[in-house]
Amino acid sequence: MPRARIAGLIGIPLLAALVPACASIAPLARSAPPAVELVAHRGESYDAPENTMAAFRLAWERGVRTIELDVHLTADGRAILSHDPNTRRATGVYRVIRHSTLDELRALDAGRWKGERWAGEKMPALEEVLATIPAGRRCFIEIKEGPDVVPVVARAIAASGKSNDQLVIISFNAETVAESKRRLPGIKAFYLSSFRQDSTTRRWSPTVDELIQTARRIGADGLDLSVNGPVDADFVTRVKAAGLEFHAWTIDDPAVARRMVEAGVDGITTNRAAWMREELARQGVTGVASGGRGAAAHALVR
Repeated sequence: MPRARIAGLIGIPLLAALVPACASIAPLARSAPPAVELVAHRGESYDAPENTMAAFRLAWERGVRTIELDVHLTADGRAILSHDPNTRRATGVYRVIRHSTLDELRALDAGRWKGERWAGEKMPALEEVLATIPAGRRCFIEIKEGPDVVPVVARAIAASGKSNDQLVIISFNAETVAESKRRLPGIKAFYLSSFRQDSTTRRWSPTVDELIQTARRIGADGLDLSVNGPVDADFVTRVKAAGLEFHAWTIDDPAVARRMVEAGVDGITTNRAAWMREELARQGVTGVASGGRGAAAHALVR
């Protein structure tokens, strides 16, 4: 993609800073994801401030195959990275993202809360992060709001030049997933859900059948579900038998991750993707993206 197209979105100074930082990151040798994909939740967010360029750079440098990020819509119609609808937790300053412009939000410090070494980290626009994705790596884009954000995300994706198989849309909002599939039919979209347990009956909701029904109704390609619920091998088997992918979040315990791998999940979202990869390899767990801290290490564990 010509640089001018990106520069129009994120500005020449930002682009100039991004390109050298990512030029040294080697692409993975294979574009297809491994049997079980480890997804870096908001980047390598255990070690770096979540949803910042620092967290994503760290993931790429450590050879992580896939990152995940969260987007909200700004007052001037841009997709900016934030888990929360306001900036208090990540910046210490209260700003409602929907009521603030991109420039106003980027003036805040989104790194200092994690430690002085991260001071000065900004809240990135979606285009900035997409521009850093190396060949063969992937990004899960969680849309935190309703379907009106989808056209903005679609424009950023179109401008990025990334291939469809490098991107996945995820959302807790069923209609957002449905709109993503209408506008971006070639890009996979997963429906996110957590679980509730009735204090009297001990039954979990939603049920696996309800989740499958919702996924089919909205045209989702898979489910991305909380591990804190009734997820076991039978649950995963039923979802995959329905023709859906199954991903689980957010798992930082290697024992739980191993249980999910053995249950047959397609992906695991974790705050410690590189560390988790090494822990599972040490335990002899097979079929998970592997390698050391460098970008060249990307074989499957055998």
